[in-house]
Order: sequence, then structure tokens, then C-alpha cells
Amino acid sequence: MRHVYVHVPFCRRRCVYCDFSIAVRREVPAARFVAALRREIDLRISGGLTLDEALDTIYIGGGTPSLLPPESIAEIVRLVRDAAGGRLAADAEITLEANPEDVTPDVAEAWVSGGVNRVSLGAQSFQASVLEWMHRPHGADATARAVRALRQEGIHAISLDLIFGVPDDAGADFAADLDRAVALAPEHLSVYGLTVEPRTPLGRRVTRQTVTPAPDERQAEEFLLAHDRLSSAGLEHYEVSNYASRGARSRHNSAYWILRSYLGLGPAAHSFGGGVRSWNVGPWAAYERAVAGGFDPTEGREVLTAEQARLERAYLGLRTADGADLGDLAWPSAAGSRALAAGWLSLQGDRVRLTPAGWLRLDSLAQALTTGTRSG
Repeated sequence: MRHVYVHVPFCRRRCVYCDFSIAVRREVPAARFVAALRREIDLRISGGLTLDEALDTIYIGGGTPSLLPPESIAEIVRLVRDAAGGRLAADAEITLEANPEDVTPDVAEAWVSGGVNRVSLGAQSFQASVLEWMHRPHGADATARAVRALRQEGIHAISLDLIFGVPDDAGADFAADLDRAVALAPEHLSVYGLTVEPRTPLGRRVTRQTVTPAPDERQAEEFLLAHDRLSSAGLEHYEVSNYASRGARSRHNSAYWILRSYLGLGPAAHSFGGGVRSWNVGPWAAYERAVAGGFDPTEGREVLTAEQARLERAYLGLRTADGADLGDLAWPSAAGSRALAAGWLSLQGDRVRLTPAGWLRLDSLAQALTTGTRSG
């Protein structure tokens, strides 16, 4: 267990597409959150949790963790480190998710003092009309200012999030967003297609037919545009939604994709280890009540069968540039031969790797390649 995720649920507002477990608060109860997190850690340890290896990654996500004061961020890092007996790898990756408008030189300096060495900025777009449509709280120039402040204070592992496939009525120009992002020279970029989830403001607008989602053809065009533009800029497309400069892959997220054990702390946080996945109760108030009363905040757990583990390894492998092991696939198969001929995948040794065109068909290809009938 060398990877820890901490979920900070608080946000200023709910973005139009968001279905995460968040708590919209004008005033963020930072001290109460840190106290609740401390109680959960104590409960986990008294229940038998042992973090007996040096931690390789800590990821503080959300929500909007940058709404917490810097001293609370530093305290979270200390709590997690102390839970591991003070063992932290010398090159540990400690990531904080942040909204661009929260970043100033003083705040960035305090984050660095508190142990943060990587920041993931929720840019989403560089266009005022799109940010307003998304209900994002920052302006079009905030991301560039945030990047400058982070670099000034010595943070040289910066990731940007971008969203493509925005409906036409938002006035989006995704090519321009890519150009603005590349100009900032981030070490890492996460590029996500807009997904319409039913219980979101966007989902309700689509149901009422006041918003028409971007057609699949444009989603595909923008996905491939990102691949071409970012690859030309020297970034490796190493996972279906992620790009990195040399040596700058997200080590924390990469641990998920190869099924490493990880501990999740905070409301709605997930944990995994020994073939068991568990998750905490989602709402902030319910989580706080549980740990304050000395109760385990775990809401559910799932024990993976050998077959489930195989399917998960295959799917997660196909998401990445490293590919999936042939032993986890129905290979050779008619479906695999068709995908190979279409240019959707390549076979390299004992690995099957999807191409960008294959990633556009990830779900259907993963199903065909794992549940099809072997041939030959």
C-alpha cells in the first residue's frame, strides 16, 4: 500500500457536467474536515490497516482541495505521512488538484512548504463563453496566471485538464484551447470528452432538450485532433485521456491502471487491495457523523473473482499505451483480427495495444477482445 488518495468534497459551485460527490459551501469547514480525516485514519489503523512501505504517491483530489487554506493542505500531508510511520519515498509524488483562481504566488509557496510538488489545474477551457457555460468560477486568463505563479514558486510538475466535445451553443473552439494549453508548456495534460450524466445540470438540460450534445463525429474529430496536436508538441499519449512529457506520467493514476493497492480517505473515497475494492459513504455530513461517532465510514465493498480481475486487468491495460497482456484476452480471435486489419490495435510481443482510432472504440473493443471466442 504505497498510494493514498484523499477526497476533499468542497466546491464553490457545481459545474454543469459534475456528478462527483461534492458539498457546495460558501464557507469551507477546513478544521472539521481535517479533524474528520484524522479520526478516519485512527479508525483504519485501529481496525488493522498497516501502511508498512514508504509512500510513493499522495493525491489530494476533489471537489476543490485548493479551497482549503494552505496550512490544512500541509496538515493532510502530515497526517498521511504519519499514518505510514513517517515513511515517504525520497521522490514521492504529492499532487494537489486546484482551481486556477485559487493560485497565487503566496499560496503556491505555502503548498510547496507543506510538501506539494505537483499541481493539477482544472483549466477545462481558455474561452470565457465556454467557462461561463460550464459554470466554472475562473476567467479565461486565470490558468496562465496560475501556471506562472506555480513555476515562480518552484513547482515544475503541472498538469492541465481540458474538456472537448462541448455543445455548439457554448461557442467552443477546441483547437484554440489546445494551442493555449501547449503555449503554457505543461508537463502533463488530461483531455476528457464531455459526458452527459443523468443527475447533473447538463443531464437535466439534455432531457428538457434545451441543450443538444455534440455529435459523436465531432467528439471523435476533437479526440484525434488532441492526439495529433499534443503528440506534435512532444507529449506522449500514454493513456486514453492523458499526455505527458518524458518522465512526467502521473505515477498515482498509473498505479490505478496496473491495479496497485491504494488507500482512499475522505467521503466517497475508494480503496483497493488484495482483490477487494471498498468505498466510503459519499455525503460529507454522513461521513463526518460516522467518523465522529467512531464508526467505520465504509459504505460498501466488493471482492473480485479471478474472472473479474482478469477482465479489469485487460480493460485497464487497453486504456494505456503499455497495452494488455495476451493472457488476459480472448486471443487469437475473429474480433482481434478485424481490429488489427482496421488499424485499431497493434500486436507487439505478448501485448495488445490500441491505437488512437482504437481508443475511440475502447469499450466495444475491450468487450470483444475479452469475451469473444478464441480462434485458431
